[in-house]
Amino acid sequence: MDKETSKYFADIITLASSVFEQVEYNTDITPERAILQIRGKYGLFQIFITELIDHKMRKYRYYVLKEDRVEAGFDNAPDPRAIRLRYGKIGGEYAGKNIPHLHLNDKTDIELTDEMTFSDFIQWFESKYYL
Repeated sequence: MDKETSKYFADIITLASSVFEQVEYNTDITPERAILQIRGKYGLFQIFITELIDHKMRKYRYYVLKEDRVEAGFDNAPDPRAIRLRYGKIGGEYAGKNIPHLHLNDKTDIELTDEMTFSDFIQWFESKYYL
């Protein structure tokens, strides 16, 4: 991947390290795509971050877990429930379409969101958990 993606990943790692504890990360970079995965902690919470960038799109997952329970999980995957919320139905024309959304209450509830960056997630996290 390009230098812009490398800088983007470095910025995310720096920000994550400044907010969370015990931050561990790994990258998997090929000419076709780049993946960054981060694990960290904040008090009783476990934080799991994934950024995937390729030539066509950017996918993300920003998850907050308490024990094994999903407190909140932002992603932009082609989730059938998010597709139904956005378009009113699930159909072939929406297959594979990434829809930004938020999982709550151990993934039993879902809400549509705007596209997020890691900085947006940190702002949300800080407002929710009063950092």
